[in-house]
This record gives sequence, C-alpha cells and structure tokens, in this order.
Amino acid sequence: MLSPALRAPWLRARRRTLVLAAAVLTGVLLAVVLVAGWAGGGNSGVTDVGGNASAIIYAAGHRPLAPEFTGTTLTGSKLSFSSYRGQVVVLNFWGSWCDPCREEAPTLAVVAQQYQSAVTFLGVDERDTTASAEAFTRNFGITYPSLNDPSQEIALDFTAVVPLEGTPTTLVIDRTGHIAGAVFGTATYPELTAILAKVTTKAGAR
Repeated sequence: MLSPALRAPWLRARRRTLVLAAAVLTGVLLAVVLVAGWAGGGNSGVTDVGGNASAIIYAAGHRPLAPEFTGTTLTGSKLSFSSYRGQVVVLNFWGSWCDPCREEAPTLAVVAQQYQSAVTFLGVDERDTTASAEAFTRNFGITYPSLNDPSQEIALDFTAVVPLEGTPTTLVIDRTGHIAGAVFGTATYPELTAILAKVTTKAGAR
C-alpha cells in the first residue's frame, strides 16, 4: 500500500485527469446539442429541407445579405453581381476537379432549364483552369455563365456571411440580394427545387 507521502501526488494527478475528462465530455455534449438544435430547426431563422441539415432555408428577416462581387466569365466577359438585383439567383461554387460537382452538374443543368423564366443561374469556378472548366460545362450541358475564381476571392467574401464548408456549395439569393437558402455539398433535385419553390413565390421575398 502506498504511503501518504506517495499517495498524495498520485491522487492529485488522478483528480486532474478526471476533471479534464469531464470538461472534454461536457464540450462534446454541448457540440452535439448545438448541432442537433441547428438541424432540427432550433435556430428560429433557419429550417432544414427534407430532414437534411446540409440543405437549409433562411426565414424572411433572417437572410444574410450577399456580398457584391465582379469578375470575368470563362468566355472572357466582365460580370457584376449588382446587375442581377431584382432576380432570384442560384449561385453555385464548383470546380472541374471536384467529384461531387460532377455528381450534381446534371441536376443543375436540368433545374436551370426548368426555371429559366423565373431564376438566373450563375457559377463560380474555383481553383481551376479555363480549359478544364469549359470542358466541364460542355460535357454536362451547362449553358449559364461561370466566373473564374482561381484564388477563391469570391468564395472568401461569401464565407464572411454564410458557412461555406467546401466545394460544391449552392446558394439561392432572393430578389433583394439576400441569401434565402443554401445546399452545402452536393445539390440534389428535391432539395434545390424545394428551396426555389419557397423563394420564387411572392411570399418568399424578404
């Protein structure tokens, strides 16, 4: 049996270990609660789409303002986002090197055609070459313009207002220039059209 002199440091070390473990467990539980609250609509300004926390709709009055930006399209034309004010815009961040982008590209091409009278689509091509990006758009039948964003400057501007978690990310911007919905990751047809159904109605305006 340990003597009192030897037992005291051992007990202090054990107590420190237990306290540290309790603190870590508390942090983990708090993170779980916060994520569950977000996914379940605990945030009164955000609801998920079809039970998927990666696809969300911002309630009117809680929509972040999309930052203004300008750039050059893959075809060499100058484009300013301010010229889209008054329109519902689907803004897709993508790259030809991105496998999930290839997965969602057919969906974006189809939805862009179906909503062409009500919604404007615009891409932001990140960390890519023009040749690879143009081949990508041809292969998947994407006819809407995309901006070159080789250093992700546009993406960084948006990260200040919404949690862009990687590529791809698709944002739906309402007629007043506010972000009304988002899909973080691969956009699917049911999720994207559900967001657009909300935003393209008069009730969906901010």
